[in-house]
Amino acid sequence: MTLSSFLIQLLNGLAGASSLFLVGAGLSLIFGITRVVNFAHGSLYMLGLYIAYSLTEWLTAQLGPGPLGFWGGVLLAAAAVAAIGALVEVLLLRRIYRAPELFQLLATFALVLVIKDAALYVWGAEELLGSRAPGLSGSVELLGRRFPQYNLLLMWIGPLVLAGLWLLLNKTRWGALIRAATQDRDMVAALGVNQAWLFTSVFALGAFLAGLGGALQLPLEPASLNLDLQTIGDAFVVVVVGGMGSIPGAYLAALLIAVTKALCAGIGTVQMFGMDVSFSKLTLVVEFLIMAVVLIWRPWGLLGRPQAASRNPADIEAPLRPARPALRLAAWLLVVLLLALPLAGQSFPYAVTLSIDLLIAALFATSLHFIMGPAGMHSFGHAAYFGLGAYGAALFFKALAMPMEVSLLAAPLVAGLGALLFGWFCVRLSGVYLAMLTLAFSQIVWSIVYQSDELTGGSNGIVGIWPSAWLAGRGAYFYLTLVLCAGCIWLMRRILFSPFGYAMRAGRDSPLRSEAIGIHVKRVQWMAFVLAGLFCGVAGALFAFSKGSISPETISVGRSVDGLVMVLLGGVQTLSGPIVGGVLFTWLQDLLARETEYWRALLGGVMLLLVLAFPQGVVGALRSRFERQEATS
Repeated sequence: MTLSSFLIQLLNGLAGASSLFLVGAGLSLIFGITRVVNFAHGSLYMLGLYIAYSLTEWLTAQLGPGPLGFWGGVLLAAAAVAAIGALVEVLLLRRIYRAPELFQLLATFALVLVIKDAALYVWGAEELLGSRAPGLSGSVELLGRRFPQYNLLLMWIGPLVLAGLWLLLNKTRWGALIRAATQDRDMVAALGVNQAWLFTSVFALGAFLAGLGGALQLPLEPASLNLDLQTIGDAFVVVVVGGMGSIPGAYLAALLIAVTKALCAGIGTVQMFGMDVSFSKLTLVVEFLIMAVVLIWRPWGLLGRPQAASRNPADIEAPLRPARPALRLAAWLLVVLLLALPLAGQSFPYAVTLSIDLLIAALFATSLHFIMGPAGMHSFGHAAYFGLGAYGAALFFKALAMPMEVSLLAAPLVAGLGALLFGWFCVRLSGVYLAMLTLAFSQIVWSIVYQSDELTGGSNGIVGIWPSAWLAGRGAYFYLTLVLCAGCIWLMRRILFSPFGYAMRAGRDSPLRSEAIGIHVKRVQWMAFVLAGLFCGVAGALFAFSKGSISPETISVGRSVDGLVMVLLGGVQTLSGPIVGGVLFTWLQDLLARETEYWRALLGGVMLLLVLAFPQGVVGALRSRFERQEATS
């Protein structure tokens, strides 16, 4: 790389850092004051881009070509997104501020689904590329190379917004209240400050920054429905690397990530130690590599500080008890019904296929609950072990030509080895930082799978992964799935009632006391992480042979989020919750997807209703109601 090309890539990185910073700063502000991990922040960015496209087109048609139509549309789009954010905070988030953080996450993910289908309804599925900024559509010559004028402007927007936010937060009364509420919200309320409107104003400002970041991308990238999850991943990385709640940290992280990605793209392919090394491929994963390194080295981010204990923890969980006789009877009746299901396969052939998916989803959700509930470790990247199990089975079967049965048994070991490696780093963190590190490792696995064309088929995946002849029928494969899923779920339940399970819960509830009585908490958590990955790998292997093919979507962020939703819908504080949540979520998704094009909005609406009506999850709410009836009778 020449000096001129290096400087051009450096300038591209500075321009990209501004957009990253705007989104990350908004998310950091919202988290700092409300403690809500806003999964819908990427959707606000997407809305900013879509609304800017419509407003600039309309204003240009009304006022004629010129800067007023373009920049007026950009600013009005950011203001519209701010209004939408304020409305969301007033109507939804105010009702769940006292709920556990994970249920807040579930509510904001439901918003992602609703906003995505709203955008689909208004703008359609086609990508929309906006017009260039008037007066900035050309380029300038720098060191013999052409550089876009618009990117020169973007380079300065980030520092200007950073300076404005610093002045706002440090030189105004509103900023002083924000900083005080970040440190101690209860004390601010005791001093008579109206927290409700303070939170609303912060959420509106964060939404404005996200909308502005999206609107400014109008000449550079098309508006598409996939921007929400893609953007929220980048925003999480910026916030976590910089330090949760730190605005200067967010800018430093955005600068580091954007410049590194630009340099990787500019370096391209080089020869190192006699091999061709493609740095351009690192652009898909370099931000997650940076996040993993920073979290391992400095768990609270570059400019962050160790997070204080929350004043609003989840409800204290009652000790686990063996299932009641009525529940055991219901479980055996369910097993009998499942055994009889293939007999009705000729009349309802799709029921057997759907039941296979439901069983795999139940095992996937239960394996995630194994570390989320009893071990208290939140994971945003559990799909990594599902995908490792699926790809392990496919590669054993296709690349190594192993029998299907051997591949099915060996594949979970691949997932277990992945959990063994990643878990060693993950268990050293806690809370949001632990969840973000699991997300980083998951994205690293996804990137390797996505770009390994010769081994994994790249974006096309692997096809032709079919069961053996004796399992070719749907009924036979259903029985195999039932035996393995039920067996794994039963084994996890037995582990939870063993001394190891009691040690898991002791380490979750009181790590200092657990260490004092001789329990090695981190080692127990590491072992739990490996076991969860192993059981998740079983679900992934069963999935691969049930579908006959797999793709990188198996390891995507969306599948990890699906697992979180399953556990939270059922109830984190119950053992049967993840089973019910996995079945309910997968069934609803399948049912609504076959009935309407806008199934995501309906599913999101159902999830919002469940969050508001059953904050403990479906099974948790039913159990609480049953216990109240017992107490009054």
